[in-house]
Amino acid sequence: MGLLRLTMESITIKVDEDMAREIDKAMKPLYSTKTEFIREAIRKKVEEVKLRQAMQEIAHLRGASKKKTTDEEYERIREKAFKELSKEFK
Repeated sequence: MGLLRLTMESITIKVDEDMAREIDKAMKPLYSTKTEFIREAIRKKVEEVKLRQAMQEIAHLRGASKKKTTDEEYERIREKAFKELSKEFK
């Protein structure tokens, strides 16, 4: 069974001392390194942005319709968007 090999890009960030202390406090005991903590924070932010974009697209589609979109139709569209987003994160 082969292992998946990921290519990683190095990104350097600078934070002030107060933020560094806040990161140290927040990461313990769940994360062993700041890198793990920051990667997880970035993943969550990316998911949040994608969800917001999907919801904006749904709102745009809902507003663009000449006929009134029912709540049931809106719910089906929302569920479809969530399913598509969840496929990206599996």
